[in-house]
Amino acid sequence: MTSDTPHTALLILADGTVFKGKGFGAQTKKSGEVCFNTSMTGYQEVLTDPSYAGQIVTFTFPHIGNVGTNEQDLETLNPSSCGLITREYPTPPSNWRSQQSLDDWLKSYDLPGICNIDTRALTQRIRDKGAPDAIIVHDQTGQFDIDELKKQAARLSGLEGCDLAKDVTCRQTYNWNQTLWSRPTEDDPTSAQYGESSNNKYKVVAVDFGAKRNILRHLAHRECDVTVVPATATADDILSHKPDGIFLSNGPGDPSATGQYAVPTIQALLNSGKPIFGICLGHQLLCLALGAKTQKMHLGHRGANHPVKDLQTGKVEITSQNHGFEVITSSLPSDVEQTHISLFDGSNEGIKVKNKPVFSVQYHPEASPGPQDSSYLFDRFFKLLSAA
Repeated sequence: MTSDTPHTALLILADGTVFKGKGFGAQTKKSGEVCFNTSMTGYQEVLTDPSYAGQIVTFTFPHIGNVGTNEQDLETLNPSSCGLITREYPTPPSNWRSQQSLDDWLKSYDLPGICNIDTRALTQRIRDKGAPDAIIVHDQTGQFDIDELKKQAARLSGLEGCDLAKDVTCRQTYNWNQTLWSRPTEDDPTSAQYGESSNNKYKVVAVDFGAKRNILRHLAHRECDVTVVPATATADDILSHKPDGIFLSNGPGDPSATGQYAVPTIQALLNSGKPIFGICLGHQLLCLALGAKTQKMHLGHRGANHPVKDLQTGKVEITSQNHGFEVITSSLPSDVEQTHISLFDGSNEGIKVKNKPVFSVQYHPEASPGPQDSSYLFDRFFKLLSAA
């Protein structure tokens, strides 16, 4: 973008910092917390991950948009992220699975994008000072009232104390039977598709705090009959389905806020003695129910390259992560054992309850996007179901 080219999009941070660039996607204005994601692939899965509700995502990888978008890679029906920031303008799609360009896809969901800004400087700013609140606005006329936008950005209140799970959860109970993606055959590259579960052995109720579809697919793939219930479901609601086990999903927002209604439910489920597996927000809520505490992180974990050590085996797995809050390790009660830690900052990444079939992890083991190092956790849950 040359000096005489009008800027068609702005990113205005709460401290008054203004980034000027080129807009794409929807012409609209959104506000949220600016974070960065280091994944090299899976931008569509990232943008449709309900855990990104209330956030504007900065992609540190420069080539965003090159594989287009498609219906199969949606992690939820309606994206909850507020917008995206890229270094380069999204490239034209070049992939046989592409059904729509990223630009057109963003327009269809009323999501704005901004490019041609210094994403390195923005990422360093987030790294050093924490994730800022901001406004992203795209207008092809290039006409902006910057002073007014700065005032609006200064009034943003952030994600602490926000229960966002209620905004992204399902509105009614439903059954899920779609399994993992199958590879295409050599003769027909278009033959790849999702499967359907049948002859299921165990009944699992998944509490939807913002569940990703690929997490549910992993459960169904392991012979589980999956019933998904809203985040506000009571213990009686959940147990009325007579589950063999209970899954607590990922999700956005402050766990202490969601915990106002989720913690009593989880405590009652713990008393039922049934196997419980939690991921991400589900991990944090489980720890709150067990008596631990959570806090906002200075620098959250978002990307598909985070090393985590399994303290039980000594193995290191590369994980996919997306969270801005953490469980305070020192607050874990004596009957809860820390099982995983981050090798980036030593923060808690997993726990298990002693003498109970209950465990959880902070990261996303379903690999969508990301490595598949951690899929064994679903097998571990399945073994608990079979032993119950």
